This record gives sequence, structure tokens and C-alpha cells, in this order.
Amino acid sequence: MAGLVRMSLDEPEEVRPFEGGTGQLALVNLEGGAVGRAVFEPGWQWSKHVKPIAKTESCQASHMGYMVSGRMKVVMDDGQSEEFGPGDVMICAPGHDAWVVGDEACVVIDWTGFADYARG
Repeated sequence: MAGLVRMSLDEPEEVRPFEGGTGQLALVNLEGGAVGRAVFEPGWQWSKHVKPIAKTESCQASHMGYMVSGRMKVVMDDGQSEEFGPGDVMICAPGHDAWVVGDEACVVIDWTGFADYARG
């Protein structure tokens, strides 16, 4: 491994669009795993725009991310819920739905849950 590595989410190795033009995931793949930046447009909801890609009843990815902008509501399969916004660190176990709250795009940097996210 090199002493320095530079990669950019502005020039990702892979881009995965969400259903209905409701956003996309940009990924860079590091030795320790993928790091992604997702842009979720207003109106985006996991159960509407990623479920058809993932083919699971709820999101089965584990997330550890940083909320850059916008707001997102996450509801676990057991009913526990939380709303996240700019500056929040989000840790979320598998088994949830999520959606954008309001009319601003939600931008999230995630370093644990995006390797297989929105992959058909």
C-alpha cells in the first residue's frame, strides 16, 4: 500500500442511480472498503426508489455516515425512528426504511454501508 492515497467522490469509480431519477450514489473503493456519497433528492424513499433494485423488504445495509445537507427520517423495522440533519453522524443497523424530509436534497457520506447499496 502506498503511503498516500488520493481519491475523489467528484470523480468516483462507480455511480449507481436510484429509481425515478431520485438521486445517485458515487463510490470510491479503498483497501479497507468502499466510501460513498449519496445524493437523495426530495421525494426519495428507500422503499420506493431502492427496494426495486435491492429486492429486499427493507434496507439490509448497515450504515455509518455523516449528514452533509438536507434531512432524512429513518424508521427501523421494529418501529424505532430518528430524523438526521446536517452535522449529524448516523449509525443505522440493517432493517430500515428511510426518506428525505422537506424540499432540500439530502447528501450523506457513508463509509460502511454503501459497497453493495443500490446494486441490482
